[in-house]
Amino acid sequence: MGEKRVARVTEIIAGSTKSFDDAIKAGIDRANITLRGITGFKVQDQSVSMVDGKVLEYRVRMEVIFVLES
Repeated sequence: MGEKRVARVTEIIAGSTKSFDDAIKAGIDRANITLRGITGFKVQDQSVSMVDGKVLEYRVRMEVIFVLES
């Protein structure tokens, strides 16, 4: 019989004043500090926070997939 692995998916939201790409990088960097065994990310949603027609923050909602330790 082969090795069995179980993964978990959790959701995070990250933001940046620069760009969506920077927000994604911020989320990945932060998740790597807290979680072990990350195998992937999936961007679920992108949005911006605005005031007076100007973008204040780029936001991304992402799923983080990681393998549970045995």
